[in-house]
Amino acid sequence: MAKRIITISREFGSGGRFIGEEVAKKLGIAYYDKNIISQIAEKSGFSPEHIQEIAELSPKKGMFAYALAGRDITGKSVEDMVYEAQRKVILELADKEPCVIIGRNADYILKDRDDVLNIFIHGDMPEKIQHITRLYKVEEQEAVKMMADTDKRRRTNYNFYTEQKWGKASNYTLCLNSSQLGYDRCEAIIIACTK
Repeated sequence: MAKRIITISREFGSGGRFIGEEVAKKLGIAYYDKNIISQIAEKSGFSPEHIQEIAELSPKKGMFAYALAGRDITGKSVEDMVYEAQRKVILELADKEPCVIIGRNADYILKDRDDVLNIFIHGDMPEKIQHITRLYKVEEQEAVKMMADTDKRRRTNYNFYTEQKWGKASNYTLCLNSSQLGYDRCEAIIIACTK
């Protein structure tokens, strides 16, 4: 079956967001990343700024503290409510049109569909550091810190809400090393796999 939905999970600095955007352009389909924050905010009742901070990343604390976050009388934390709103938005987008969805546990949320291609983009440390220093105008040491922090928070969020391991090859259709393959080849492979 042709794959009409592409989800891209990625390591920070691997270029996954850029690759996803280019794939969407080349296929002429919708691209969803930060542009779905307002929809999640609307469904959850939280501000877009709050959603931006917590929708994909765990708070800056460990898994144990994340699990014990403040909860309302139904037992749901703010993170749980945001995740539920995000899940609804992603399911609606997938029903609406062919698209590329970046991060946000979309691979897991859409796991019951057979028209989804789940990609994980990773890279080698030197290339990721170089990409981050160039993109964010930071020193190498700061790039390493940003990478470690962001990936840890993505991993914690993913592992908590999906009961799967972030970055584990068996959770994805395809895992690509953007440092070894280059962005153009990653894009070409993803596009070839949609047919």
